[in-house]
Amino acid sequence: MKITKQTIIGECIMMHPDIADFLLGIGFHCVGCFGASFETLEQGLKGYGKNEKEIKEIIERLNSIIENG
Repeated sequence: MKITKQTIIGECIMMHPDIADFLLGIGFHCVGCFGASFETLEQGLKGYGKNEKEIKEIIERLNSIIENG
């Protein structure tokens, strides 16, 4: 499954737990919060002040992590 900005945070982490370290490393602590069960990556990242360019770069990095292990 390719990650998009519309991917639910919790689903993303359940399917690809290896990305949690990256997300925590950039200060994205939604990984373990209640909102992760219904909030998209885009919503969460915007909540942390990320702009569209930053969101795109983060999504690309997440997909790189899951593709390259």
